[in-house]
Order: sequence, then structure tokens, then C-alpha cells
Amino acid sequence: MERLTINTRRRGPSQDEDTGQYENATGGRGKSQGGAQEDRRRIENRGKKQSSGKGQGQPQETDVGEGVGVQRRPIQRGERGGKGARRAEEEKSVAIGGNREKKGVRSARRDGAQRSGDGMVEWRGGYYDRHGGRRDKGTKGAGKGQERNGGRLLSMGRGGPPHVRKLGYKTLEELSEKDPSEVAITLSSNPALQAVLGETHMRQDLVELMCLVVSKAFKSRIDRGTLQHLAGIVKDSAFLRTIVPHYVADMASEFNPVRRKHYPQHLGNILTLVSEVLSIFPASSVHAVSMLLTLLQASINSLRASGVDILPQMEEEMENLKGLVNHLQERSREGTLCSDRDTYALLATGGDNPGGEQQQDFRTIPIYPTPEELHQEEKPFLRPNLTSRCYTNTHLYLDTHFRLLREDFVRPLREGIQQLLWSQMEMGRNDKALRAKRFDDIHVYFDTKLVEMKCASAGIAYIVKFDTKLLKFVRWQNSKRLLYGSLVCLSYDHFESFLFATVSDRDPKDLQKGKIQLIFTEESRRKLATIQTDQSFLMVETSAYFEAYRYVLEGLQEQKEDELPFQRYIVECSSDVQPPVYLRRNDTYDLSSIADHGCKDKIVPFHSLQPDAWPSMEKLGLDESQMRAFQLALTKELAIIQGPPGTGKTYVGLKIAQALLNNQDLWRPRIRTSPMLVVCYTNHALDQFLEGICKFLRRGIVRVGGRSNSEVLKQFNLRELSHHVKLPSNLHSANSEILKQLHEVQKEFESHSIKMSMLLKGILHEHVLEGFISYQHWNTLCQRRMQDGFVTYGEKKPSLMMEWLVWGCSVVQQGATDNANGNEDFEIGESMEVEEQDLIEIAEEADLIQAERFIEDNTDHRDIQKERNKKAMEDAVREVEEMMLAVKLENAEIQPGQSDEGWEIPREHKKKIKSRIKAELENSSAMTEEEEDAIFDVWSLSLADRWRLYRLWVTRYRAELRVKSMELEQAYQNAADRLADVRRHESLSVLKNAKVIGMTTTGAAKFRKVLQEVCPCVVIVEEAAEVLEAHIITTLSQACEHLILIGDHQQLRPSTTVYELAKNFSLEVSMFERLVKIEIPFVRLSYQHRMRPDIARLLTPHIYSDLQNHPSVMDYEDIKGLNTNLFFVEHNHLEEEIKDGRSRKNQHEAMFVVRLCRYLLLQEYKPEQITILTTYTGQLYCLRELMPASQFSGVKVHVVDKYQGEENDIVLLSLVRSNKEGKVGFLNSSNRVCVALSRARKGFFCIGNSVMLSQVELWSNIFHTLREKGQIGAALTLCCQNHPDRQIKAACDDDFKQAPEGGCNLPCEFRLDCGHVCTRACHPYDAEHKKYKCGKQCTKILCDLGHRCPLVCHKPCPKCPVKVEKIIPKCQHKQMVPCHQDPETFVCQEPCQKMLQCGHPCDSVCGKPCTKQCLAKITFKLRCGHSQQGPCFYKILGKEPNCWTPCKQQLKCGHDCKGNCHGCFQGRYHFSCFHQCERLLVCSHKCREPCTHDCPPCKRPCENCCIHSKCKKPCGQPCVPCAEPCAWKCPHLSCSKLCHEPCDRPPCTQPCDKTLKCGHPCIGLCGDKCPTKCRICNQDEVREIFFGTEDDPEACFIQLEDCGHIFESTGMDRWMGENQQTNDEEQVAIKLKECPKCRTPVRKNLRYGSHINRSLAEIEAVKKKINGHQADIKEYKKALKKWWEENLGFQMQEEYMQEEYIIDRLKDPNLTANDLWILENKLDFEIRVKKLQKIERENMSEMHAFTFSKHVEEFMQWLNNAHQKFTDQQVSDLQRELMRLTLLAELNACCHMADKRGGTDKAQSEIQTTRNVLEKPGQFTDQDEHQVREALKDLDDKLPRTGLGISEEERKMIVSAVKLPPGHWYKCPNGHVYLITECGGAMESRRCPDCNATIGGSNHALVSDNQVASEMDGAQHAAWSEANNLLNFDPLDF
Repeated sequence: MERLTINTRRRGPSQDEDTGQYENATGGRGKSQGGAQEDRRRIENRGKKQSSGKGQGQPQETDVGEGVGVQRRPIQRGERGGKGARRAEEEKSVAIGGNREKKGVRSARRDGAQRSGDGMVEWRGGYYDRHGGRRDKGTKGAGKGQERNGGRLLSMGRGGPPHVRKLGYKTLEELSEKDPSEVAITLSSNPALQAVLGETHMRQDLVELMCLVVSKAFKSRIDRGTLQHLAGIVKDSAFLRTIVPHYVADMASEFNPVRRKHYPQHLGNILTLVSEVLSIFPASSVHAVSMLLTLLQASINSLRASGVDILPQMEEEMENLKGLVNHLQERSREGTLCSDRDTYALLATGGDNPGGEQQQDFRTIPIYPTPEELHQEEKPFLRPNLTSRCYTNTHLYLDTHFRLLREDFVRPLREGIQQLLWSQMEMGRNDKALRAKRFDDIHVYFDTKLVEMKCASAGIAYIVKFDTKLLKFVRWQNSKRLLYGSLVCLSYDHFESFLFATVSDRDPKDLQKGKIQLIFTEESRRKLATIQTDQSFLMVETSAYFEAYRYVLEGLQEQKEDELPFQRYIVECSSDVQPPVYLRRNDTYDLSSIADHGCKDKIVPFHSLQPDAWPSMEKLGLDESQMRAFQLALTKELAIIQGPPGTGKTYVGLKIAQALLNNQDLWRPRIRTSPMLVVCYTNHALDQFLEGICKFLRRGIVRVGGRSNSEVLKQFNLRELSHHVKLPSNLHSANSEILKQLHEVQKEFESHSIKMSMLLKGILHEHVLEGFISYQHWNTLCQRRMQDGFVTYGEKKPSLMMEWLVWGCSVVQQGATDNANGNEDFEIGESMEVEEQDLIEIAEEADLIQAERFIEDNTDHRDIQKERNKKAMEDAVREVEEMMLAVKLENAEIQPGQSDEGWEIPREHKKKIKSRIKAELENSSAMTEEEEDAIFDVWSLSLADRWRLYRLWVTRYRAELRVKSMELEQAYQNAADRLADVRRHESLSVLKNAKVIGMTTTGAAKFRKVLQEVCPCVVIVEEAAEVLEAHIITTLSQACEHLILIGDHQQLRPSTTVYELAKNFSLEVSMFERLVKIEIPFVRLSYQHRMRPDIARLLTPHIYSDLQNHPSVMDYEDIKGLNTNLFFVEHNHLEEEIKDGRSRKNQHEAMFVVRLCRYLLLQEYKPEQITILTTYTGQLYCLRELMPASQFSGVKVHVVDKYQGEENDIVLLSLVRSNKEGKVGFLNSSNRVCVALSRARKGFFCIGNSVMLSQVELWSNIFHTLREKGQIGAALTLCCQNHPDRQIKAACDDDFKQAPEGGCNLPCEFRLDCGHVCTRACHPYDAEHKKYKCGKQCTKILCDLGHRCPLVCHKPCPKCPVKVEKIIPKCQHKQMVPCHQDPETFVCQEPCQKMLQCGHPCDSVCGKPCTKQCLAKITFKLRCGHSQQGPCFYKILGKEPNCWTPCKQQLKCGHDCKGNCHGCFQGRYHFSCFHQCERLLVCSHKCREPCTHDCPPCKRPCENCCIHSKCKKPCGQPCVPCAEPCAWKCPHLSCSKLCHEPCDRPPCTQPCDKTLKCGHPCIGLCGDKCPTKCRICNQDEVREIFFGTEDDPEACFIQLEDCGHIFESTGMDRWMGENQQTNDEEQVAIKLKECPKCRTPVRKNLRYGSHINRSLAEIEAVKKKINGHQADIKEYKKALKKWWEENLGFQMQEEYMQEEYIIDRLKDPNLTANDLWILENKLDFEIRVKKLQKIERENMSEMHAFTFSKHVEEFMQWLNNAHQKFTDQQVSDLQRELMRLTLLAELNACCHMADKRGGTDKAQSEIQTTRNVLEKPGQFTDQDEHQVREALKDLDDKLPRTGLGISEEERKMIVSAVKLPPGHWYKCPNGHVYLITECGGAMESRRCPDCNATIGGSNHALVSDNQVASEMDGAQHAAWSEANNLLNFDPLDF
């Protein structure tokens, strides 16, 4: 056995060195600049020491780690063979690739660094660690260099790098022939593009071809995301910055005239390329483009001089580009061009504007409102829609509709925000009143915060959370608030700036919690990146469906005036409608396919333009008006068909569509596909129309719209059809490439998103926040855990955070007391949950609106995997929740960890705690860092302060997550936009091959650009009178030759947001109605096929002048139970206003209608035959509350506006309006009245206030008609079917009680089969009583005791449940037991009387097993010598409780230890000292490290910033100086220096000429930021005397941006100019100047930029000195890494080692020399432990190895503590414990060798004595070490380690004398040793001289029962070959 020795000297920086943290101008103290170099040399020398002696014969002692050294035999020359080296290298590689997992060991980095996890959960190709980070699958078994802890592992495939599609000349040439859009997608998604453009040399022809292809790609106009990605690749490439400039410069020297002739074309391509790149990325490309333009101009001049023609367009484009570049450069010099996102378009402004108004061209007006626009009070310029005359020109027409449509969605937002701002000014600080106020045009949501991000098909979506305290009344299922597509505006600065977003998903359950999902606009996403993650916003919502507005407004702006079809009619209003252009070529129609069955053979083709040639209407199955409409539609290029209710609009429309499709050769040109486009306002109408087309067209239909309920149309949905589209190979490759990139980013993003979502789901586990908790606070927090002992592996421990925030405070005990006092039902924050009766399902208005807004297409790439991955995602979330959350709020129960006291928390109190936690998590107030610094012990804080501190930690964690998420967000958004472009091509391919395309108006708006590509020739618009004119305009393409409008302008009109625009500007007048009004020819259908004549009389002549009844409506049966089929019930009960919104309800009407509906259902009408209509949404839900599903399921309940086009047998109508003011609202609209009165076929019953409604002429006429037949009155007459003579007058709902079962109030008297009589009143239903259930008491006897059945008659009788007294046989106790139950099975509830084994009474009940763990408290005498109270069951288990006696030992720093006996392991490892340093660092922050001798560099976020950027490094790291031009300029002076240099201009002394918001002049100076205070409004603050010159009326003031204090300028200038010194002998301190009032460092101020920059330069010099030179640190890192690889890199699979942590730390770019010194110490200790673990594996018995491994675990946990700084105390503790372990290992090894020989008995007493010393409690002292060493020497004599019968000295002498390398000694089966010389391999056999056994062998192989004698020379293998020889040495020996 080798003797191990340990060196207790602490390695590290010498004690006389200082970090230089306090270095002043004189040089001061500081760490030598060569420190890092010396450290590196020390590492290298150590490595040399370990490897020295190679090939030498003399002995050599290796000094590994200057501590544990191991005596080794000298390595002989040639002993290291190649094979063994290879094997060792293979083992090393495998070990490096292994994925170590270790529980219970923290490896977190401090201050926000990433941490490795302690467990993994596999999910979709990635792993989540227990800190919430994600690791890729590649981590398992992967090689070195992989990113961990959230980083991505980009796998290169199985067999090498991924396949990259080549991009050579041939490929580019093929691309140049393709469509621009296809070129853009293919080029941008090709992985080889970046490499090709990165080449610095390229052939001239390839340059020209590349310019051609790229410029062609930029001509695409529908692939915006793709073009942005492509421009991003081009702008940073060598191609743009090197290749193209050289190519352009070489043009001037070109001598070949043929090539020169083609240069203008190539120049045009280059101009297109650079103009697009510049417009997309102005800030980052302006410099390169500027240089290129200079070369381009020179080359153009040269070409022109040589006779080459340069077109004027090129000259003009050059001038435009120059102007733009000059503008951008000017902005760059001003410092206002800070981002690539300031996009520019090269568009000319102006345009025709007849009438003389000098207004901005509508094409340049932004779609989104601007901040200036929202704050201006004057109204924008608008023109009314011309409904009675023509427009002057097309530009005016488009301009009018653009402005009106834009104003329709902007005005509510503008006026609402202005009202909100005005209210804020009026109410001042009365926030409560502001929150309660209702605004007219907007909904306001307070305290809105971004809480989570998630991947959506359109990009990254944000979950925002808002305050719902004042929104409890909102019924989100029905509310129009926050609907899909609604626009919201968020601001945190009173709308000086704001963000726009649209609602992308809506869940009413989430809305009740205040959560909604948004997608921000592109510009808002950029702004969002600059806003703090925990920023609170004010969110306002306008209900307009913005997406539809946006698409249409963009279409109007892009519509070219000369390409608008049908201008002759739409703009010029000509009434001379011509036939379609295609009919002028060929007008032969064949209508045999649409004829009646008996007439198909009689109809022959005819000339449609000849009226006499048409077949008769009877043959075609049409009436007279339908025939006229049919002819008009087929022969006029613009056809208008009006269809009153029930006249068959859809029927005629389908006939028209069938005729056109069966004769499509007329209008569908052969050279290109041109489908028919069918547009409907609603999904329902679209489904109806397309289902009709399906009957005669089986293929070729594509449906684009919201979700369809039609099974027939499912196969025709665009998404379904897109799955079967075969894209061109290049687009298919692009799709795969982009999808792959998207999924990679998505995986990583979702890992961050899951972690982000955890922040509000519960309390985070402490290990997640470890990196964001200060050193001192972490130690005090963990003090409880350390007192509890280390983590037991495989056993779940309660969370410290849970104990700190919940269980560790008195609220728990208080709650237990409350429960004992009877407060069982009290719950905080939880309302009583009343079980609501199931009500009838009503199509929620919100759902109906969203169904129309949502468009199903093929762009959602996630839906394909959604269901498949949903469960995996849920599993992953659950696992991450388990890892990250100490408490999850969604859990039904909150389980505390088991306490020693054994108390339990009652269920009710757990709910209180849960509610408290929820409230605290939603609270936003967090502790400041100053407050945090003042805290010593986190356990001493109050509960409120604990939560505030917790929220500060969470804020830091959230900020770190946000930084990474922003990068991923941009990458995901980029890929999603590009994928959407590819999917758009898929859609285009499907649509181009269709015969019929069906779209809703919303779908047509969204697919506007695609429709322009598809070019439909024939367009049919159903419900055209409900569609805004602008929607129809943008639906039409230049190729449209035939437009058919079908609708009825006398029913519903288009809906608008602004009433004034609808009425005063005629925005609600559709194109259909406008063209009818200007007398464009149209046909009105005349015969109605729906209503019985009585109902139809209400429409004619009051609404329609002529509407005739078809014979089919004459024979309807009468309504049962009533004496009339039509009736209007009059009343005067007042309406009520709904709290949320402008809706209303009338309780009287609702109750009457519901009672009437129930009465009709009792007449045996099916629920499907009855529809209840109402005119207001509020009434709809008032009705629902009265309609339980058990009675009314199947009855349809709708608002009138959503029921157009529908019909039913019986309709009940509630008009709602009834008020003292006589306001009828929109009941005065004949359009809505028409719809309401025309839905019923057989029975129509209405209720309303006829007196009030009679004020409206239309209603007055209708009432007159009703009175003619007595169909109006105060009461409706009910007639009993069983007793016809009994009638009931029903004027209110109570009157229906006289017919409780639908008959009358007489009893039924029917005798049932059970003998009882039917108890119901007279009922017309179930006359035979087959369904009746008797509800009387059952009379049957259940048992021998005569107990009767307790149930009703119709239910089966149970076993007797009556409780009787019985004796329990097991215990003879008397108990009340159910009559039917055997007492043997009953659990006795008497208290248990037994005594436990320990002597304490059992606390269980008699019928249950006795308690296993007694919780009675007893006193224990502990091993450490202290006494401790603990539960009795410890004694039974043979354990003892932990000792909490304070340690109080004085540490080496002089302070007392704050730990306790158990936590400090009886003095082995002491808690770190918590004494606060608080020295002021050079950066002006206080040192936050506890009890440090040399303060390390500051780790707070750097606060240095300028107008251009902000430093993102830790404060202690040197900042990179800003190289942008200085932004300090004013009209009088400007600076020419760079931003970080001292300015070369003096401060301006001229007063500022600006005016403040209050109207008074600014009190600041020219060129400075204006102070926020006013000399007049804030007189006391401004004139407060400080420097003495503040009261001067001409005084100017400066406001410091860092703290906000205001000072008089001359006094502040003197203050900033003073040096910080008291006399000439003292030096100036290196620090920033401070605010003279609050001492805040002055960092941000242009006026004092020179002072600040000089101070920062000095501070940066100090930082560099503290951190060390980067070159030295880099070498130091390399040396450490090499040392790690040589010693530990091959054994990464070992448990409890932290090599990964060390390697990860070495990757940190911000490490200082001190950080590396700490890593070096850690690595040194780990190497020493490795050697001990090697001894444990090889030379210890199993029992001793198990105990020893536990000691090593404890040691490694202390060593790898995240706060291990290797202070004097920590090093002393570690070295003393390592010495103990070393000697214990030697003792165990000695005993193991002796056990093999059976010799331990003779030294048993000495061994036990030595072991007692080594394993005793307390620190291992020098005396203990001396005693053990002496004992080991004695054991060496008594127990020779070899077992050879000779002493150790004799064995060494023999081995030395032989002079052979290891592996030559062998032994026979009986243990007799022999030697084989030469190569050491056995070549012959002999007999053992001692036992006559066979020894030796043959062919280098021993006989089977012989083996190597390891006890002689330590060899493990025979030395017959170089390879085997090498295996005799441990890699650590090298």
C-alpha cells in the first residue's frame, strides 16, 4: 500500500497583494499585472512536474496539487505503448461524451450566470434540467464543446455535416427564369447562399448573374418576411461590401464594347438590389451603400463618356438613392438613426386631389395611428361617400373610401385615449375613480404586464395579464371585449409612446384571470425589446376587427387607378350596363343542366344576347322575377339582384352559378386558369352556397373562411387541400429548410417560455433563484437546510423557499389556532361557489363574431403537430413545474414537509395560505436593492418583506430569461414570416387550379394579394348589401369581367364602428345600395316561399311595395294551445341598462317569452321548431339565465342581426326597448325590423312597448295592420287542448301559472300502475303516462325490524340504512351501525386504549392500526455531547435528532460562526462568515461580498450608458467605449469627437427657446434636455436655495437625468469642475462626480459629458488592472483546461464531481484572475479526492467503502458550494477534513489487505482505537493527526500489507534488486509467488516448489489457476506486451 502525504499549505495570491480595488491616482495598491501570467506558469509547471521523468530511470516524486502527493515507481523507457495510449484516449473520449447526472449538488453560477441542472426530462428532442433550462438530446453521448443550460446543440447529422444544396452558376441561371416570389423563397432559404455571398473573389459573369437573381427576388411583393431575411444576408456579406464595389469600379477600365453595352442592365440590377437593402436596413447598410453609390456614379459617368446610353430612369433612381443616403447620414450624425427598423420607402408623394384641398396623398398615410394623431384635437379631413351622384375620378373614389374606413377604426381609439388622458388630468392621483370610470369608445385595462411568450403560427405571441378587480361583472363568454383580431394599444408613459397588438387567441377562463394572448406589430416588437420586462402598462382596446381593416386599407393604397374594374359603373355611375367582354366573343349558352328534369332534352344551346332565344321560365323551374334576375346575371357584366325575405336569393344564385360553371368555356380562357369567386358576408351563408354548388360540381371547389360546420365541405377546405399540393422542388426544399429552422428555435424558445410561465404559477424553488440571491442571503436562507443536514439522495426534501415564505412564519400556527377555535369556514379571497344549474347553450356572441373573424388557411404550421405534441408538452410542463416550483397554485392541496413536531395544517387553512400566495404572486411591489443590502438575516424579516425580497429575486431571474428570449423571438419571427411566404405559395397553387373559390369577406381581405395573382374572371357576392364597399373593391382584380351582386339593402346594412360616419358620411351604404340608388339596372325577386300570409302582411306594403305569396305557404296548420298564429303583446315595463357596454335587457319580456316557450314545448312542439329572437345581446343572456338546459335544450336563441338568412316554424321576438325617454334605438331602422319580422314560417309572437314604438312611422303602420285582425293586445289567449272551453289571458309570466303543465289548472286524475294517482295538473303531453314517474313515498318493508323504504315510489329499494346499536365483536364496544351492515366489517370509532412500545398512549381509534411513529417529545443525549428535544420515534429507529446548539466558534476572520452544531458538522465545516463588507468600489457601488479581504469586481449590471447604447456587461468588467459620433449639438455649437471622448466644445450658455407643456418657457439651456419643472408652476422647487443663485429671474437650470434633481446652471458647472480633494497634498479620488443633494453618481448628461468621460476612462483603467490582462487570462484559462483534461477529463462519469461546472465556468468571457484562482483551487482539491476514490474502489472492503463514500459526499458538497471562495477558514476546514479522509483511506486499505489474509484479529483493538479518532465528532486536529500517524506505523509492523510473509522493507528491497518493470511477478493457486523474466510472458510450465501446483504457461498465456501477484509490485496485468504493460499504470500517475 502506498503511503499518502498531504501538504496543508494554502495556495493562492500572496497575502501582501491587493486587487487594486482602491487604487487612487498615485498608483496605490494593486495586484501585479503579472498575476495571471504567474498563475498560468504555475499550472504549466505543475503539468510539467507530473509528466517529468518520462523515460528516465531515476525515481521521481510527483507533486500533484501541492497537497496530496503519491510516491510512484519510476517509469521506465518504452513502457508506454501505442495500443495502451489509444485505449486510454478512447476511455477519455467516452468519458467526456458521457452525460453526468448528479442530484443534490449545486453548480449554479453567481449573479445571474447559467446553472447546470440536477435532473433531466426528455421532451421533443430536448431536455429540461431541474433549474428550468433545456439541454438537447445531443448532450447525451456528445463530445466536448456542446452548449448546455439552455444553449442549442445544432446537430450536424449522423454521417457528418448536413446536406447543403449547391448554389452554382447553373442553379442561379435556372432561378433567373422563375417567378420573383419563387426566386426570393428559394434563394433566402438555401443554406449555401451565405457562404457564396461571403466569398471574397467571384467571377465577373457570376457577379452579374447573382445581381440579376437577387434583384429579381426583390421584385416580389407578397413575400415580405422572405425579403427581409434575404436583405439581412446580403447587407452584411462580402458580396455587397467587396465584390460588387470591385465589379463596379472595374467597369471604367473595361475595353470590350460588347460588355460595356450590357453594363446599364447590370447597373439597374445593382441599383434595385441596394435600394431594397437600404429601405429594409437603413442604419446598418447606409455606409456600404454610400460608398457603392460613389463608385456607381463614377462608373456611370465613365460609361456615358464612352458612348454607352444611360436611361433617364436610372439617373432618377440614382438621385433618389443619393437623397435618401444623405438624409440617413444626417440622421446618423444627429444620433437619431439608432435602428435598422427606421424603414424607408422610395415612393413619390402627392397625387390628384380635386377641389383644391391640400391634403396628404392617401397612399402615404400610415395604417396605424401615430402618437401625434392620437393627441391632436382637430378632426381629420374626410369626404362623404357619394350615394346619389358619380365621383370625379378614381383617385378621389379610392381616397374617400380609404379615409372613411381608416377613420372608422382610428376615431374610437383617438377619442377614447383623449378622454382617458383628460380624465387623468381631472382626477389627478385619484386612481380608484379613474379605474371605475366608463369610457365611451374604448375599454381600459390597468396594470397590464407581459407574463409569458409562446410560439404561434404568425410569430411570437405574448400572454399579458391585467387587473380584473373592477371587471368581475363582465361575462367574458358573451362580452365583445378582447375578441380575436381586436386592436389594443399599450402605453406606460401617458401615450407619449405606445405599442400596438392584436388579440390572437381568447379563452374566457383565462380572461376571468385577466390573461389574454396578443401578437404585437413588427414596430411594436422592436420597441418592446427596449422596455423593462416587469413594466406595467395601461392597455386600451377598440372593438374594431383591425385585421380586416388593415388588409382592406393596404389594398386600397396599392390599388392602381387604371386597373380598377367596372369604373364605368362604380365611379362614373353609367346606367348603360354592357354584356361581359367574353360574351361579346361568344354568347352561346347551354342551360340544359339547370332545367327541370322533364325538360332537359328540350333545351338546346342558344345565343344569350338575343332575348327571344331564351327558353321559358317553366322549363328552367323559375318564377317570373327569378327568370328576369337570371337573365340579367348572365348577360350583364354588372348584375344586381335584390331578394326580399323568403324569395329564394340563394336558389337563384345557385342557378346562376351552375349555368356559368356548365358554360365555363365562355369565360375561362384556355391560356390561364381563371376560377369563379364566390364571396359571402358570413360563414353560414358561404356554407349554404357552396353546399348547393357541391350538388352539381364534385371537384374544383376551394373554401376559404372561418371554421365550417359542414361535413360536406370539409374536403374542400384550403388547409385540407394544401396537404396534397406538390410544390416545385426548390420551394419544397425551402419549406423543409425553414420548417427545420423554425422547429429548432421553437424547441429552445418553448423551454424559455415554460420557465417564464412558472413565475406566476407558484413559488419558485430556491435552486432556481440561487444565482440571483446575494451570497449572504443565500447562506442565511440555507442555514435551515444545513441545520437539517445534507440532501438524502432519492428522498424528496421540502423546499426552503416554501418554509421561508409559508411554513416558517407564524401564520401557520395562527391558522391552526383559528381552526381549533371553530373558524373552519372562513376563507381568504375565495368566494362561495354556488353550484349553477346547467343552462341552455347559446351561441355566444363573442364566439359568433370570432367565427367570422378567424380564417382557416394553411399557414398554421403548428396545428399539424399540435395534437401529437400536446401531451408531450403537458408532460414537460408538469416535470418543469415539479423541478422549478416549490408550490404550485393549481394543486388542490398544498402539502407541507413533515415537521419534527408532527402537526398538520387543516384543509381550510391551506386554502387561506393558497389565496395568500396567489395574491402575493400577483403583487408587483418588490424590494429595492438598497433595502436588500441592508438585510443581514432573511429569516428575521416580516412576511411582507420576505415576499418583497422574493419578488426582487424573481425580477432578476425574469430579466435574464428575457434577454435570451428576445434573441429567440427574432429568430422565430423571421422563420415564421418566411414560412408564411412559402405557405402562401401553396395556397396560390391550390387556388389557381380551382374552378370555384368560396370566401368570406374577411377571407377575401386577408387573401387579397393572392386573389390578385389568381385573377378570378367571374365574381358572385352573396349578402352584398351587408358588405362595405371598400371590401368589394379590394376583392376585385383587373382580370374580373363579370360581377354579380346578390342581396337586399332593405334588410341589414354593413356594420360600422362610428355611428357618425355611418349616418353623416354614408359609410354604411354598401356598393349594392349605392348602385341601386343611382339607378343602375337591377331586379327584385317578387314571390316569397316562407311566411304564412298573416305574417307576410307585416312586410307589404310597409317595407316592400310588392311581395306576393307563393301557393305553398297557404296551407300551414294552426299553432296548438293558442287561439292565433300571430300576436303582438303590449306592455309598459321599463328596460334596464347592462353594466358592461351599451346593451340593454327587459326582465318582463324575457320572463314572458321564456314562459311562452315552455308553454309551446308542453304542446309537444320539438325544441328545434322554436326560435327566440331579441334585438339586444344583453337580453339574450337575460333569457339564457331563465332557461335551464333540462327544459329548453334545442331551442334556438339569437339576436336578430345574427339570424338573417335563417327561418323556423315558430319565432318569439322580444323587442326590449321601453323607457320614459321614448328612445327606440335601432328599432327605428327598417332594415332590422324587416329581418326581425320575416323569420317565422307558421307562428310569430312578439312582445314590446307599442305605445313608445308607435312614435316610429313604420311601427305605427304595422300596429294598424295587426289591429285589423285583433292580433295585438295586452294579453295572449291560451287554449287548453284537453278542455277547449277553458281559456287563459296571459299578460305576464305569472299568468302562465294557470296552465302549469300546458293545459289548464284542473287535476289530471289518471290512475298509475303502482296504484297511486297522477299528481300533475292537466297536461296535453304524455296522455298515456308512459313516461310518468310516481313521486310518492314507497310503502315497502326493507327488513325484519319493520323499517320502511325511505325512497320515492319509482326508485329501486335499497338495503336498510337505518342505524341501530350493535356490539363490535373484536373489541365489544357498542356502536351505531347501519341496520344491514355486519358489525364485523364496521370500524370502531372509540379512542384506542393501548400503550405503544415506548410507553406512550396510542392516539388512533380502536378500529384502526396503532400509530407507528410516536410524536411525544423526549430528551436525547447526542453524540456531540449536547442535549436535544425530539420525537420519541427517533429512539425506536435508533436515530437521534439534529443538534441545534449554536456553534459560536471564532473563525479565522475574527467573527463568530453563525451556524449550529449540526449544520457545522460538529465543527468540521463552518458556515461562511456573513459579516457585511460595504466598502465603496471604484464604480461607486458598495461591495456586496461578505467578509472579504480583497473585494472582487462588482457584479451588478453596468449602469454606464449613452444616447446610442447601454453597456450590458457586469459592472466590474471593462466597458467597450462607444465609437459613435458625439450627439451633443445645438444651433450654436457642436462636438466633432466620438461619443466616449471628452468633447471639444464648451457648454452652451444660451437659454433654451422651447415651451413646456404648461405653456411657459423652458428654464433650461440650449442643447440640454429640457427640465421637467417650470419656473412658475413649480416655483418652490425651482427657487429652493442651494448654490445661492437660484432666485435670479434670469437663472437657467439643469436637471440631472440620473436622479431628477434640478440645479442652477452656473453653480452646477462650478460643482462639476471642482476636484474631489481637500488640500494640495491629497490626491483626487477616482470616482464619478455625484449629485450634490442625493450623492447619486452623474452618468447621463451631455453637458457634463467631458467630465463623465474623463472619470470613466480612469475608472476603466482601474477595472482593467483589477481584472487582469485579457491575454494573460486567456492563457491562464488554457492552462487550467489542459490541466483538467490531463487529470479529470477522462473520468467525467464519476459521481459527485464537478468537472462540467469547471469547464462551463472557463467558457465565461468575464472571468477575472481571482475567479480563475478559485477554479484552480477547486480543481486541485478535486484531483486529490479522485485519488482517494481510486483507493476506495480498489483497496477497501464494501462496508468501509460505503461509509467512506458518505464522508466524500459531504466533502464534495462543501467544496462545490456555489459560494466557495477559499477563504482562510474554508481552506483550513477543507484541508483538515481532507487529511482525515486521507488517513481513513489508508486505514481502510490496510484493514482490507489484512482481511484478505485473515490477520486483523491480532490488531483489532488498535484498529478500532484509530478508527474512533478518525470518525469522532468535531474538527480533526494536529494532535489527532499525530496520534493516527503513529498508530498507522504500528499497524504496518503488525499487519504487513503484502501477505508475503516478509516486511514491507524486505519486499521493496527484493523488487528493487530484480530491476524489472511491473507485471513480472505471479502466484500459483495457493498464493506462492514466482518470477518470469525477459518479457514477462509465460512460455513454459513448471511445478511450484512449495505445493507442487502447476505454474507458468505457454504462448504468453498463464495456466488458468495462476494470476498476477499484485501484492509484489502493484501490477494488475502481465507485462508480456507494451499494451498490457501500460495498463499497469493509472492515468492519474501520468
